[in-house]
Amino acid sequence: MVARVNTVAFQGIEVLGIDVQVQMSGGIVAFTVVGLPDKAVGESRERVRAALHALGLALPAKRITVNLAPADVLKEGSHFDLPIALGLLTVMGVLPDAEIARYVALGELALDGALTPVAGVLPAAIDALANDRGLICPAACGGEAAWAGPDLDVLAPANLLALINHFKGTQVLTPPKPRMQEQDAPPPDLRDVKGNETAKRALEVAAAGSHNLLMIGPPGSGKSMLAARLPGLLPPLDPAEALEVSMIHSVGGLLEDGRLLRQRPYRAPHQSASLPALVGGGTRAKPGEISLAHQGVLFLDELPEFPRALLEALRQPLETGKAVVSRANHHVTYPARVQLVAAMNPCRCGHLDDASLACARAPKCAADYQSKISGPLFDRIDLHIDVPAVSPADLSLPPPAEGSAAIAARVAVARAIQAERYGGFGPYPAGRAVRTNAEADGELLEKVASPDAPGRALLTEAAERLKLSARGYHRVMRVGRTLADLDGVEGVRRRHIAEALSYRRIAPGR
Repeated sequence: MVARVNTVAFQGIEVLGIDVQVQMSGGIVAFTVVGLPDKAVGESRERVRAALHALGLALPAKRITVNLAPADVLKEGSHFDLPIALGLLTVMGVLPDAEIARYVALGELALDGALTPVAGVLPAAIDALANDRGLICPAACGGEAAWAGPDLDVLAPANLLALINHFKGTQVLTPPKPRMQEQDAPPPDLRDVKGNETAKRALEVAAAGSHNLLMIGPPGSGKSMLAARLPGLLPPLDPAEALEVSMIHSVGGLLEDGRLLRQRPYRAPHQSASLPALVGGGTRAKPGEISLAHQGVLFLDELPEFPRALLEALRQPLETGKAVVSRANHHVTYPARVQLVAAMNPCRCGHLDDASLACARAPKCAADYQSKISGPLFDRIDLHIDVPAVSPADLSLPPPAEGSAAIAARVAVARAIQAERYGGFGPYPAGRAVRTNAEADGELLEKVASPDAPGRALLTEAAERLKLSARGYHRVMRVGRTLADLDGVEGVRRRHIAEALSYRRIAPGR
């Protein structure tokens, strides 16, 4: 007899159906797992054997073969424990074969038979619903699976014994309820930042249109404070965005207690981060920081201190909104539509503009330091602003009257205008929906962001004088469109182009 149990494997957030086939036959006593398993899947034999022993069940003295089909797909992760155990229980006659075939199962087994959380439950649940199947997962992941929809039959037992009793009719497993992540504390308020009104304005523009932002200033000028307050200006995730972001975090094993995210991610990796940690990869092609920040903010502090290879690896994801991890036999693609916020000093010592504090190598040290950022990466940043040091007179002033709440209200209005505008155009031919001005491109950008005649003349003249690339030209148009949305006007005017150009700097080294 061969028992079959449905489970899944993952390539990025893509779900691949896996057929777990369990056979018991005569011959030399053995327990073999085949079908290209990795180390964690191979070790499932001992976890499954110990879990069954904890229930008082002993494996028969037969040859047990577990095949994970299709055999040419690499099987990674500990979530294969539960389907292998269910296959053994089915072939031993403990569980009904017809009932098990209606479900997709994934979960890791402890030695005492308890089910422990695994990654990827949310995309597995959505795939199970699409294929008209139910889902069996650990109790800690039940709230995550419930978000797939009310029509999905979810069984979330705490241990293997509870699942057996449910199928035998001696115990009823109640359906789990969807859970959202709680917000521990309100985000930092812009009212804490004194001075730097130009930087606050740029932060508002960046939040309104999801534009990339670079802040250059001496140490202690407030660059990190401003970046930390950007999430408080952004609107919360809408249901579709929350599901998409949570799927990435689910595959990465970062959903706490199976709770979906409600706030936009804010990721701030250190300069010592590796290339797989930032872009994605590793032995299991996990999502990197740029994908974990999808639909949120990726903050890179002290930008030139990051290795050159890491910064260059960000160029394609920033342009396409996707992070591609290449392998010898396949490619894994993760969404990476992020808002990049970067901060840096003007030079290594940071005091280029202060002759009393600057080092002896100024200004040559500034050119060497800023040249660590390539022109193509610099060109992908929409807003470049100087953040000067805050004077003692500014620090002695009372807190500003306008805080994050007032600015966030204006940002929400501008975002609502963009949602209504781009909702009428539908998705791009590639199927990607446009939500903000920073994502508009090509013919769509020309339709929505073309300035009036004076604005077009100013943009053309500035492009010639500043030697703007085609990418820089279009990014000025996007910022101008956002400024017009903040003003609540239909067309992009000359003053909007003028302000957008004021946020554009000449790339280092020119």
